[in-house]
Amino acid sequence: MSFSVVIDRVSYGWADGTLVLDRLETAFPAGRTGLIGANGSGKSTLLKILAGELQPAAGSVSLAGRVGYLAQNLTLRQESTVADLLGIAGVRAALHAIESGDVAVAHFETVGDDWDVEERARAELDRLGLDHVGLDRTVGTLSGGEVVMVGLAAQFLKNPAVLLLDEPTNNLDLRARERLYAAVASWPGVLVMVSHDRALLALADQIAELREGRIRVFGGNLDDYERMLAAEQESAERTVRTAEADVRKQKRDLAEAHMKLDRRVRYGNKMSAQKREPKIIMNGRKREAQVSAGKHRIMHTEKLEGALDRLTEAEQAVREDREIRISLPETAVPTGRVVLDLPLEHASGPDGGAVLEKLLVQGPERIALTGANGSGKTTLLRRIAGHGALVPSRYLPQRLDLLDDDRSVLDNVRLLAPDAGVTEVRARLARFLFRGERVHQPVSTLSGGERFRATLAALLSADPAPQLLLLDEPTNNLDLASVRQLTQALSAYRGALIVASHDLPFLRELGITRWLRQDREHGLSES
Repeated sequence: MSFSVVIDRVSYGWADGTLVLDRLETAFPAGRTGLIGANGSGKSTLLKILAGELQPAAGSVSLAGRVGYLAQNLTLRQESTVADLLGIAGVRAALHAIESGDVAVAHFETVGDDWDVEERARAELDRLGLDHVGLDRTVGTLSGGEVVMVGLAAQFLKNPAVLLLDEPTNNLDLRARERLYAAVASWPGVLVMVSHDRALLALADQIAELREGRIRVFGGNLDDYERMLAAEQESAERTVRTAEADVRKQKRDLAEAHMKLDRRVRYGNKMSAQKREPKIIMNGRKREAQVSAGKHRIMHTEKLEGALDRLTEAEQAVREDREIRISLPETAVPTGRVVLDLPLEHASGPDGGAVLEKLLVQGPERIALTGANGSGKTTLLRRIAGHGALVPSRYLPQRLDLLDDDRSVLDNVRLLAPDAGVTEVRARLARFLFRGERVHQPVSTLSGGERFRATLAALLSADPAPQLLLLDEPTNNLDLASVRQLTQALSAYRGALIVASHDLPFLRELGITRWLRQDREHGLSES
């Protein structure tokens, strides 16, 4: 098999000395590779090294042909145009100059063979559902999802041999995601994509997992990877149980050996005291017994040490299944209890939708809020948060900026639950996987997944307990493990839930009872 991307003993560290990648070795063949791993494992760093934006401290990378790279966060000037973002502004200006009669050689050199660049750019934008976006439109007038799709069109327009995508579905609505999935499915070259989007990873030809500084490549898509990993973990757990049983046996054998040796010593001392045999014979037997006892003890000790080593090795093969296990009875809302009664501004909507004149939430409803990018979902959630629900409520915005970076995790939770004692707060945090000294860690030092868990712990531990929870795109930028932990936490939540999300697998896992769609022009309707 020939490889289009080769990573040879690559190392990279931060300025403070933290090592992110350490002599990393792997290779990716042609096709679609899904690169997964925990937040902070180095996935985005690796893509930046492949794209040439970062230089490794050691090692090298080789790629077959030109590279295209769509970063997770596009830093753009608001006044830049779509043509700037597509990378065709210079060629386009030269074309227009030639069309207006300016035949300067420089213009022809700029255009080169790209005489049809505007048509090709228009075709890529149209294919990705951006037929309403003109080339002269400024970035500042685009939604976050539109910016991502224009950035994606720019990469497709370059037609690189190797395409790198970092969380491309973040901020995309369902229709945009579907267009992205279709584009990825039809991509003819090499594609490496960092994502937690299950639907996108279902299109992968292989999954590359970056974990503890090493990459393992699994053939197939995400479902295939999870099946293989489950079988592997089941086998590893059986090995642990076997090793534990062997350790117990070796400990029993060693204890029995000690008992036998002690009985022999006592018998020998008794014979010596009674002087039933000549002293020289008894001393000889004593020496033989001591040598035999030492060998016996060493043999059993070595067997126990070997069993312990095998147990340690077996335990290392079993992944730590860090699950959030909580009970939140204080968040319970009785069935029929009115949680929210919010008048809505729009009362005439598109055909086929039952338009709502007010948003009435009763009991522990689980409501999914969907809609296109820029349709007003965030605005509606903010309005609900500020309207004053009829029960205690909390709002988790897209940006996890609710916590004070300078305070510890413990202190942040105590701010929202001032009457709770330190022991009680520590117990709550332990359920969110913050144990021991980790509770004193400043929020500014947390990884993305840790910050998310700390924020969720603070919201759900607040006093009074929230009986209405508002979440705005909560799975954006979360790794697969963190999404699973969020789902676990929300499965224990007993109150009403309104969550804006484009992540359909996540919404289905939540057990949504009601689907609403927000439309910029018409308002809110049942979907």
